[in-house]
Amino acid sequence: MSELTALSPLDGRYATKTADLNGIFSECGLIRYRVTIEVRWLLALCAEPGIPEARTLNADEIGVLETIVSEFCEQDAARVKAIEQTTNHDVKAVEYFLKEKVAGSSLEPLAEFLHFACTSEDINNMSHALQLRDGLQVITGVQAEVIAALTALAREGRDVPMLARTHGQTASPTTVGKEIAVFVRRLQKQSAQLAAVRIQGKLNGAVGNFNAHLSAYPDVDWPALAGRIIEGELGLQQNPLTIQIEPHDYMAELFHAMMRWNTILLDLDRDVWTYISMGYFGQRTVKGEVGSSTMPHKVNPIDFENSEGNLGLANAIFDHFATKLPVSRLQRDLTDSTVLRNMGTAFGYSLIAYRASLKGLSKLTLNRERLAADLDRAWEVLAEPIQTVMRKAGIDEPYEKLKALTRGQAVTQATIHAFLETLDLPAADKARLIALSPATYIGIANQLVDQLD
Repeated sequence: MSELTALSPLDGRYATKTADLNGIFSECGLIRYRVTIEVRWLLALCAEPGIPEARTLNADEIGVLETIVSEFCEQDAARVKAIEQTTNHDVKAVEYFLKEKVAGSSLEPLAEFLHFACTSEDINNMSHALQLRDGLQVITGVQAEVIAALTALAREGRDVPMLARTHGQTASPTTVGKEIAVFVRRLQKQSAQLAAVRIQGKLNGAVGNFNAHLSAYPDVDWPALAGRIIEGELGLQQNPLTIQIEPHDYMAELFHAMMRWNTILLDLDRDVWTYISMGYFGQRTVKGEVGSSTMPHKVNPIDFENSEGNLGLANAIFDHFATKLPVSRLQRDLTDSTVLRNMGTAFGYSLIAYRASLKGLSKLTLNRERLAADLDRAWEVLAEPIQTVMRKAGIDEPYEKLKALTRGQAVTQATIHAFLETLDLPAADKARLIALSPATYIGIANQLVDQLD
């Protein structure tokens, strides 16, 4: 398979951008996590005094098992897939692979304690949990880069006045920095919610009751043994009440949190795209890059467009995950299995989008002249402070008088000052309004940027 023959652009056109996820969400990655769980389970059984037949291992034997995990490679995964051609069962193939690996060693007599009392879902749910744990480390690292880039942009634009637009119409001025800071705070909040989701796992058998476990060793505290692996070794949260599968509710929380993060970034992409079209931001050119195939002057905002498109794809998949995965017929059906194999797809589209936004942000330049010129053409926005001070002074119908003065008419500095001269206002208030301009009517917008961490 090459960039030209891959079915998905994740493995083709964008392969270099998603490479950090390959070892996690690929088939090879999934098999590696399954091997990890099977080995962790065997080690736990052998360390349990209540299971004498799974004798205590010596340091060399533990080293052999740990090496199987640490040196697991694509060739090993290929062997598992070859075994699966016979078993037609992917998890059973992992068990047989491990039995091959210990054959002829002192560990061979313990081979039947591989996958002991486990259902396939014990191995799979834990493997998927580890995929999410490790995949999130990649994703949240790049999310942090996006937040850092936006924070830097907010601080750069802290004191740069900008004409706001509500409903697409001129509105009370703000600053570039404050508007970007809004996105920073929104993304930070969603990052915190994403980090708060506890990834869960279970190792409790065919329907979640440790039935087979107790039939063999009724005196072993099986929930505690499972907890030592799930929480003590892997840092996950044990779910004590499950059906055959871990019900995936935490996954729905996680995927919805990802959707919210992505939606906010998509909102930013569209706003920055619009600011570029208005000339508020320029874009640094890249040597050799073509903007349009026919219009040589164009520098298109392609990075933000790329990000927006990929965020839409990611969220469509995350939405399906979040609404489908918590639903299972009775104690088990297999509809979740094929869906879970696509987790890397949603994370991959997200990763492409984040890096596209980062690239776009790195090329932005503030067009201070254009920002200032737009403000100077929008003296009508001072109708708000003038009518507010008129209310304070008790002047009749201030809103209506400013509406008559400004709506549908060209308003200039001279228009505003001439109107102010007609008003019976306290001298200090009138002087403050006369000194006001669209560029200085920003409230505490610049100070709000200082609230960023």
